[in-house]
Amino acid sequence: MSQIRLNVTRLLAAFASMAMLLAATPASADALQDISKMIKQGQHAQALEQVDKYLAGKPKDAQGRFLKGIILTEMNRANDAIGVFTKLTEEYPELPEPYNNLAVIYAQQKQFDKAKQALEMAIRTHPSYATAHENLGDIYARLASQAYDKALQIDSSNSSAQAKLALIRDLMGNSRPGKATRPIGDARPAEPVKLAEAPKPVTAPVAATATPPVAPPAQTKPVEATKPAETPKSAAAKPAGDAVAEVTRALDLWAAAWSRKDIKAYLGAYARDFKTPAGEARSAWDGERTKRINKPGSIQVSYENLKITVDGDTATAKFRQHYKSANLKTSSNKVLQLGKRDGKWQILQERVGS
Repeated sequence: MSQIRLNVTRLLAAFASMAMLLAATPASADALQDISKMIKQGQHAQALEQVDKYLAGKPKDAQGRFLKGIILTEMNRANDAIGVFTKLTEEYPELPEPYNNLAVIYAQQKQFDKAKQALEMAIRTHPSYATAHENLGDIYARLASQAYDKALQIDSSNSSAQAKLALIRDLMGNSRPGKATRPIGDARPAEPVKLAEAPKPVTAPVAATATPPVAPPAQTKPVEATKPAETPKSAAAKPAGDAVAEVTRALDLWAAAWSRKDIKAYLGAYARDFKTPAGEARSAWDGERTKRINKPGSIQVSYENLKITVDGDTATAKFRQHYKSANLKTSSNKVLQLGKRDGKWQILQERVGS
């Protein structure tokens, strides 16, 4: 079975394609291509110094930030790289590649649940991202291996688990998750290059490229990333299907922020006029949610059986929510009332139950 890959050659090639899409100025393109060459030549310290100089003048430049994430990954500065790619997913949730890069790093750290979530988001963003599907299969195989190992620790005579574990290990072979390949060749911005079969982003202002993510699990709707809806020219002219896609995307981002314990993004999913469940002050509700989410341990939030009805600038979303933390695992029906606020769908009210 193929390993989870962080292919720097492909990343830089895709970066070249991204530079074309963004129509960077000649000076900017030259500077970024010089940095790309340094990365491929293994001159990571020099590349980091140059990209920091570049970003000092263009701190919001997604191309430069994406290259910095690649450099930090190559330098084994995983936490710093995670910070760069996570920020890109927040600002450009419609791009699959930053999610994929996160998945690769998480897989290298053996945080397979986080890798799975990131890959699921990449696939939901672009369902035809073949490499992400392949990587997700690898993650599932490793999770299965861990489960069979656990079963055999409990009952070493379990012949069925022994056979399945042997099969999984045979499939995986000697591959190691997260191994980065060495870059080769030049990434020329004049030539568009395919990045591991990933389609071009639908409405991305940027086109950062990363390593392959994974395919969503059957039935359960993963927490992050949905097909981006194009920015409407006018709300009145927008088809109902676009509104449903926008609401779905808002829910995905809400669940994703909750799962990664991003308090700012999570609370930002709720409108200013959100009706708190018990009628308490919004500040008190925010404080209580912050306290709960910040408790030690990871959180996983996903949903399935989503049904959305839209009526103008309001919408109702009904779904089955799955929540898992260090001390609690629950599933419940949930209903969210959402409204359009400053061009964004935000939660106005939420309740548990049908």
